[in-house]
Amino acid sequence: MVDTLDRLLDQYGPEPKAVVWEHNTHVGDARATDMSAAGMVSTGQLVRERHADDGVLLIGSATHRGSVIASDSWNGPVRRMPVPPARPGSLETLLHEARDGADALFVFPTDQEDRNGWLRQVLDHRAVGVIFQPDVERWGNYVPTVPGRRYDALLYCDRTTALSPLHPVERADTEPEAFPSGD
Repeated sequence: MVDTLDRLLDQYGPEPKAVVWEHNTHVGDARATDMSAAGMVSTGQLVRERHADDGVLLIGSATHRGSVIASDSWNGPVRRMPVPPARPGSLETLLHEARDGADALFVFPTDQEDRNGWLRQVLDHRAVGVIFQPDVERWGNYVPTVPGRRYDALLYCDRTTALSPLHPVERADTEPEAFPSGD
C-alpha cells in the first residue's frame, strides 16, 4: 500500500498531497501497539518513517457504541450489526465518560513531549473492521494502544450509525481474495 502511495505521490509533481482512509489497525502507527511485538507494521508507521518531514498526520477514530456494516466471517454476507457499549477501562469508555456522551475531535500537541496524561497511557482501543463479531468483541477486538504515539489526532463519535450503501452489488469476478492470514 505504501509503495503504491509513493508511486502516486511521485506521479503528481514536487509537492503532492494525499489522504489515505483506512481502519485504525492500518492507519495508526503499529509501534504504539502490541502489534509491533508480533512483528507487524502498519501503513501509518511506514508513512511516518518514509515521510516524517512531509507533514504526515495520522488520524484515528473511536466510538463508544452504535452500529456498523460488516460481516462476521470472510466471504460472509455484509449486514448491519450493533456495536455494543465499549468495555470498561477502554479508550472509548474513558472518552465517553469524560465527554458525557459528546462527540469530539482531539488534535494532539505537535511535540511528542507535550503529549501527556491519557495520551501516554496504554489503553485498550477498539478495533472494528470488515470482520466484526459483536457477541465476542468485548474479548477480542481491542488493541493495547498508546494513543498519543499511535495518532496525531483522534475523531471520537460517541454513537455511530451504520452506512447505507447506495447501490449494494455482489462481485461477479472469481479472483481469489488475499486474506490477512495469507490463505
